[in-house]
Amino acid sequence: MRIWSLHPSLLDAKGLVACWRETLLAQKVLEGKTRGYTRHPQLERFRASSGPLAFIAAYLASLADEADSRGYRFDRSRIHAVPAAGTLTVTLGQVAYEAALLRAKIAARAPDWLDSPAWVAFARAGGEPAAIPLNPLFVAVPGDVASWERVKPGV
Repeated sequence: MRIWSLHPSLLDAKGLVACWRETLLAQKVLEGKTRGYTRHPQLERFRASSGPLAFIAAYLASLADEADSRGYRFDRSRIHAVPAAGTLTVTLGQVAYEAALLRAKIAARAPDWLDSPAWVAFARAGGEPAAIPLNPLFVAVPGDVASWERVKPGV
């Protein structure tokens, strides 16, 4: 399960669809409707929020918005809560790690996507973590990679 802090415009087609499916699974976990993934570290930041289901709904809505902008149809009726109006924080270290991880994944499966406007704009900004576009749910704060992240060697 990967719930990216990065803006969905950075995700290639396969990544966007996978993120939608995995976040729907996260929603089920938070609703208590599945036995699997209940201790998944990606869910810690949602559980620590004031309204886990509302924040996961806001995340799903942002994915659906990106899908709409690409002409895809994500079934918004699968979002089971009213999206939260607030934001969650993400550290700049986490953002940098996720950007490197996502870039490596895209370079392997859809290298042409690195020429998309979002990736080009990020590269023009010098590749600094503060220049990485974030999912609208998140705001960046100083800090290292999140404690819940399972860092892959070499990323």
